[in-house]
Amino acid sequence: MKETNVKLVTVAVFVATFMTAVEGTIVTTAMPTIVGTLHGIEIMNWVFAIYLLTNAMLTPIYGKLADKIGRKPVFIFGTLLFIIGSALCGMSNTMMTLIISRGIQGMGAGAMMPVALTIIGDLYDMEKRARVLGLNSTAWGIASVVGPLAGGIIVDTVGWHWIFFINVPIGLLLIFLIWRYLVEGENFKKENKASKQAPMDIAGSLFLMGSLVTLLLAFQFLGEGGRQLPVISLLVGFVICLVLFIFVEKKAQDPVINLKLFTSNIFVVVNIVAALASGFMMAIDVYIPMWMQGVLGLSAGVGGLVLTPLSILWMLGSFLAGRWLVQYDVRKTLLLGLAIAFVGSLSLYLIPISAPLIWFILISAILGVGLGAITVTTTVSAQSSVNHEELGVATSFNTLARTIGQTIMVSVFGILMNTITSQKLAHQEITHDPDIMNKLVNPHTAKLLPLEQLVPLRKILFAGLHGIYGAGLLLLVLAILLTALMRNKEK
Repeated sequence: MKETNVKLVTVAVFVATFMTAVEGTIVTTAMPTIVGTLHGIEIMNWVFAIYLLTNAMLTPIYGKLADKIGRKPVFIFGTLLFIIGSALCGMSNTMMTLIISRGIQGMGAGAMMPVALTIIGDLYDMEKRARVLGLNSTAWGIASVVGPLAGGIIVDTVGWHWIFFINVPIGLLLIFLIWRYLVEGENFKKENKASKQAPMDIAGSLFLMGSLVTLLLAFQFLGEGGRQLPVISLLVGFVICLVLFIFVEKKAQDPVINLKLFTSNIFVVVNIVAALASGFMMAIDVYIPMWMQGVLGLSAGVGGLVLTPLSILWMLGSFLAGRWLVQYDVRKTLLLGLAIAFVGSLSLYLIPISAPLIWFILISAILGVGLGAITVTTTVSAQSSVNHEELGVATSFNTLARTIGQTIMVSVFGILMNTITSQKLAHQEITHDPDIMNKLVNPHTAKLLPLEQLVPLRKILFAGLHGIYGAGLLLLVLAILLTALMRNKEK
């Protein structure tokens, strides 16, 4: 009987992770050129928002299908959809067609990432799984360095369309590797026989998608400073869809998300911690470069360079988590990771405005170890807290929890920054220029600001960042408290 080629399938998973990870950074780099060509700066944010929205909306559905019909067909379908979306993005000649195409691309990506992690869960035991997930997660770090560089080169040479077209041959290679070398054996077929025979939970899927769309859209509009009525309406819609989803799931023969999963103390806590840690991560990814450029007056390249130690030492944290999970229980392992991240977070909160660059590099390294350990521990624990026939659902829900945490917190941090800086600007009356903070965080325009404005503006920006890292610190404190109260064994 033919067996899975573990090495080649693992390589395929790594490539899939890198391709979906690099998509965000490479598009960000090319966006000024794309906007200049397609003339749509006022709706530019939706190029990113729609990708995130469609990705999150379908992630749990793909997870259920991966348990129901197999990892291979779901992964191949998602990758094919990602390829089609990428090709359509490259052929787009208006901003609206680009946004629609990005939505299709996101629908495909929603299958690739969680199903790839589920495949790792199938192939490796807990200790090896933690190590492999650690290696796999470095793709995000590499993408953060390679993406902007590759994006710049592609845009300057062959044109922005090719940042999307390049996904097509890579995606086809992925489909071939998974189709040819991943074998789902008799055990999977036996475990999932009952699930295959039961009808798909269409009503539950629709209400779940409705819940996610309304929630994420509400925070998207909130982060953009939208009017209160649409935000409130969307939140009301979220509550209604969520209530209907729970009602339907209780009666469904084969629910899209089995509500019994939430009776597991470990499953609930690790997913909440994953959401909180991912939300905190947004404070690092988005606002550390802003600190480097706006407060310290350094170049954009240096701003990105500060995050390099985080990416490199993320892998160390992942390996440590793998060892700790064997030596200790889930609670202790998670607390160790959270304690390391807390030290980095507290340092960011307490660091003075005059702190040199070397301190940020050190803090970035500490955060890399802590967040790497947290990410791997929450993923492995979410997978190991459920039966194997629900591995796909558990993995996709863990991915979804991270996405929700990121989406909500990036909006909250944006509101915090805007509120604090606006209040400080109004109080000090330094300038009446409404675009002054944007000029400050851009190294090119910051040089043109008069010195008597530059110093107080940097203090205002520092105050905003201080508020964000205070909120980030609270997220980690909440995660530590929840973990400390977690039971390691279910009753």
